[in-house]
Amino acid sequence: MSSKQKPEKPSAAAEIPQPAPTLAPEVVVEQLRVMRGQIGEVSPLTPDQRKTLRNHARTTNAILQASINVIGALDNVAQAVGQPADNVRQLYDEANRWTAVEDELRGMLNGVAGANLIRRERVALVTAQAFSIGVQLARDPANAILVPHVLEIKRLKSINRRKKGAQAPGTPQSPAPGTPQSPAPVTPALAGSEASDSEQRKL
Repeated sequence: MSSKQKPEKPSAAAEIPQPAPTLAPEVVVEQLRVMRGQIGEVSPLTPDQRKTLRNHARTTNAILQASINVIGALDNVAQAVGQPADNVRQLYDEANRWTAVEDELRGMLNGVAGANLIRRERVALVTAQAFSIGVQLARDPANAILVPHVLEIKRLKSINRRKKGAQAPGTPQSPAPGTPQSPAPVTPALAGSEASDSEQRKL
């Protein structure tokens, strides 16, 4: 008596579509460069060049189509512009089709830039918390290893504030050389305290 083997059922895991693997940033850059090399025409423009070309290309589609018909209506017109009507129509069609590529790339760039801003915001939040916790812990002599790190961050923040203040519009100019300046008043009680403060008290 022969026994018939039942066909094996595909595993449940094989039936579930697997998500596409996430690409590393370096792989994305490499693939984009390969794709850029495969595109027929890539013409980087300066902002002024882009503005000039956009102003010249503001003609409506209806006017463009009617003008192309003028080229096809008489050979003399085609000879004068150096292009037959069919070539101009093909160029017009390509320009319309490449607008879809522009929109897709623009949307992709917007998404990638937004995701990167979120990453940086997360890093800024975590590091701000780490600095705040480090300042508190550095006050304990048992955590003295944190002191130079906290002081370095404070130094860098101070430099950053000075740079922002120098770049801010409306900042009053420094007095001209030779202009006498009155010294800032010094409180007697605090006159010698700064020299005696330790690095721990600066925290």
